[in-house]
This record gives sequence, C-alpha cells and structure tokens, in this order.
Amino acid sequence: MPGTRRLARKDGEELFDLVSGFVYSQVLHAFVTLDMPSLLAKEPLPAWRLAARTRLEPRQMEALCQAATALKLLKRRKDGSYQLGRLGAALPGVPGLTEMIRHHDVLYRDLADPMAFLRGGTETELARFWPYVFGQSGTNDPEIAERYSKLMADSQGLVAEETLRAIRLDGAHRLMDVGGGTGAFLRAVRAEYPDLRLRLFDLPAVVSGADLPEGADMRGGSFRDDPALPGGADVISLVRVLYDHADSTVASLLGKVHAALPPGGRVIVSEPMAGGADPSRVGDAYFAFYTMAMQTGKARSAEEIKAHLAQAGFQQVQCHKTYRPFVTGVVTATKAA
Repeated sequence: MPGTRRLARKDGEELFDLVSGFVYSQVLHAFVTLDMPSLLAKEPLPAWRLAARTRLEPRQMEALCQAATALKLLKRRKDGSYQLGRLGAALPGVPGLTEMIRHHDVLYRDLADPMAFLRGGTETELARFWPYVFGQSGTNDPEIAERYSKLMADSQGLVAEETLRAIRLDGAHRLMDVGGGTGAFLRAVRAEYPDLRLRLFDLPAVVSGADLPEGADMRGGSFRDDPALPGGADVISLVRVLYDHADSTVASLLGKVHAALPPGGRVIVSEPMAGGADPSRVGDAYFAFYTMAMQTGKARSAEEIKAHLAQAGFQQVQCHKTYRPFVTGVVTATKAA
C-alpha cells in the first residue's frame, strides 16, 4: 500500500544509515587527519592536486572528496574542484573538536568486536589512555598527564561556555574546580567573573602543568584517595568528572564535596548526560559506550545525578537547560544553610 510503502522505504533508509555510520566516521577521521580544512582554506582545489599534497593516489582522493561532499564536509563545484562545505568550514571553529576526532581511533579499535566489548573482561585501549580513572597508578608520569590533560583542555571551551551560560556565580567568593585539569574552566570563569577567587584541585602531576589565570591557586591531591577536599570555597565545580567514575566513587566524592562546602555552599555538576526515560543519541548511544570503554565510567541522566546529590545531603537540586545539550548538561545543588 502507498502509505506503508513510504514508511518502509524511510525505515530502510534510516537502518542503512546506521549501517553506514562507521564508514562516515572514518571519512571524517581521514578528512581531519589529512588536514583538508587547511588545504582548502584559501581556494578550491581539484582532487588530483589534493592527492599530490597528501601523498594519496588521485583515485582514492577523488573517492574521499566525493564521500566528504555527501557528508557536507566539502562542496563540489561545477568545474569539478572542491571547496569546504558547511560542516568542513565549521570544524576549525569548534575548540578541541579536531583533536577529539583524531583521538577516536582508540575507541573504534575497542569497539571492533562489539560482542566481546559488551561481555567485558578484556582490557580496553581507552582505559590505558585515561589512567587517572583507576586512581594514582600511572598518573604520576608527567608525559601521561600531559597527554590526557591536553585533550581535556582542548575540548573544554564549549563545555565552559555552556556551563557559564546556564548558571550565575554572582555573590560567590571562591570557586574550587575539582578535577579541573590544566585550568581551562577556571580561565573561562575568570573572563566572566574577574573578581571571583579561584582554586584548582587535581592530581599533582596534572596541576604542575596547569595554566591558571592570574591570582588563582592550586592544590595537588586525589579526591579518590585523600580523606577530604581542601576547604575555603563556597562553590565547587565538577566539570566532566562524575561520568568518568563508578557509582561508589561518585558517592564518595560528593560526600567529600558536601563536607568541604560551608552552609549555603553550592556544587556545580557539568558533563554530558544520558536521557534516562527519554534516551538520546549523544548520551545513550555515544557517551554511554565511551565511558564503558574507560571501564570505570558511566553516562548518567540528570535524574540519576540529582539522586546522587540528594543522597550526599544536598538540597535545592536543580537541572539547568543548556543551549547545546549534546555538549553538556548542568545540575546544581546547595548545602543546607
């Protein structure tokens, strides 16, 4: 019948799009690895010239250009040359996105056998990339700390922007960013609130390489292993921290945050979130598997995070709407006055 025929065709197209998704991601990976946005930044080029500049065979470059055009990374001109498309031109303007795309070959290898991945019991490459999630082991190596800290800092810009758009810090005296890496979030806070006192708390190997705004101080330590967090802050931020860790670690950390805050103090949780009763592609089909590959993490819904905060003793737990929920969600809570 005509109606069901159209529906069947649409469903078939969507299913085939899911089948093709891995190939799409590899086209994007090659597009970024070959730095094609830079090659095409000044002028359109034919495939043979792009091939010469990237040391690919012309036939393979033509195939890549055609695929990238289908994915809106490139645009094919009437003379057969290629220029940046809407998405390709946008890539350099998104802080950290290029590095995140390059980094994903690690996750792709972990997911090469999805059944083995889901059954667990095997060590993943992604877990070795983020050693800090297992505690102190491996995190005292400055080279390892620099590697993951740089990736976190490069991708932190949009998260900080969304977080500070969703909440206000007027009236706060000192903000301590726990697990704040090299200080990217604190630098964004300083730009918005120049008079707010700032502190970074992270592993010693991480804070030693931090680039803090003027006047900010740092404390080295481990929120997993130390019995308590430093006091003195009336706002504590946890930016992309909870989803790296298991429920038991989250419960312990939030308990320490509650103890470190004064009455009326506030905690800010900002990270990508699952959809809960309304699953989302980014939260449930991407971050859930990414954190699973880390072997300690978990993508949680806003409701799950609210429950953890309430269990830790926080009140006035509130979910804040963000402009780009695929970048981050934001939940805040207050310690009883």
